[in-house]
Amino acid sequence: LSGQVGGETADLVAGMVRSRWSQSRDLVDALEELANLADLTGAQQAGALDNVEDELFRFGRIVSSSTGLRAALTDRAATGTAKSELLRSLLGGRAEDVTERLVERLVTAPRGRSLEEGLESLSKLAADRRNRMVAVVTSAVPLSDQQKLRLGAALVKVYGRPMHLNLDVDPEILGGIRVQVGDEVINGSIADRIEEAGRRVAGQ
Repeated sequence: LSGQVGGETADLVAGMVRSRWSQSRDLVDALEELANLADLTGAQQAGALDNVEDELFRFGRIVSSSTGLRAALTDRAATGTAKSELLRSLLGGRAEDVTERLVERLVTAPRGRSLEEGLESLSKLAADRRNRMVAVVTSAVPLSDQQKLRLGAALVKVYGRPMHLNLDVDPEILGGIRVQVGDEVINGSIADRIEEAGRRVAGQ
């Protein structure tokens, strides 16, 4: 690394290499997380962390709704260069530079992770920068600013930590909202109530 990175970076990597790791990939995982944290810290200092969180969430939703795009980004036969060019065509000038770097790093070097898992991990890492949790809120129609404020305040009371809302609209839930915080789901959609009622009737 001499002459290729700064002295502090070289010292940090050298110290990590000298450390003992349970598995060989643990060192690579740690180095990648440090790189992601450095990018997110820079975004936070520039006042762009909220944008990055939102863009990561939106990109994840786009990927999950497009099987063709997901296939192209996860194709093992495609080169890293081809994937990078595809990402630049999608995100170039439309997202923060940090978002582009984070997603490109994930797509070109997934190392066994699914694209969805990687994006979710990045979103959580971004939220952790401010010691806050992420709530994925799905509603039949867009929430008003007042509704978002009330919901955010209610979730803060429930979980005792600042909350970042990732908002999604899905007309199929018919009404109400669905909130997911980590593995916990708070379901108040009409569609789920109908489905639950159907299960109860079927069980009689």
